[in-house]
Amino acid sequence: MTAQKTKNEISVVQQLRAALGSPAEKVLSHSRVRVSKWFAAEASLIQWGEMDSPLGTLFAAVNQRGLCSLDFGRQEAEFLGRFDPRARLEKNPNAVHRVLAQLSEYFAGNRSSFNLPVDISQLTPFQRSVLDVTSRIAPGQVWTYHRIAEELGRPRSSRPVGQALAHNPIPIVIPCHRVIASDGSLGGYSGGSGLKAKRWLLRLEGAM
Repeated sequence: MTAQKTKNEISVVQQLRAALGSPAEKVLSHSRVRVSKWFAAEASLIQWGEMDSPLGTLFAAVNQRGLCSLDFGRQEAEFLGRFDPRARLEKNPNAVHRVLAQLSEYFAGNRSSFNLPVDISQLTPFQRSVLDVTSRIAPGQVWTYHRIAEELGRPRSSRPVGQALAHNPIPIVIPCHRVIASDGSLGGYSGGSGLKAKRWLLRLEGAM
């Protein structure tokens, strides 16, 4: 009885498909062209490139507003997988040349700060405010999570500050490695190589 019922259901589905028909190939082709044109015109463009660094392969991505993502110690697929699937991803070394050039100077000890437009608009207002304060920490200095919280007028928010720093999309350029715990320990680090990278960056800058 069950087998007969299943046969009848399959038959009904087949009859419906036959009655409704499938779109002609010409219609499908036209639809694909329209979608492609929309995607090219409306989807946000993110261009990216990579370089070898003392911390491993480093990836950087820019959009129309500026540097929007930077990471190292991860695989390419993992780096690209963080972006909005609706965005157009394009590998373009020329688009990130300025970013990578300044990072090369930094790693060589010939640069201590960056002159780059950045885009952190994808973050919450609180996260952006934490990163804005973090950007004021000078090379060779370290602040505590508590000090960041105090600068924000929220002295009891050390933990949320740490959580905000964990979402820093452009480490090094926004120097979250310069923020440590009140007991002098390193705390956490958003870069892909973790605390090993944080320790290396602080040594490079003379803070350790």
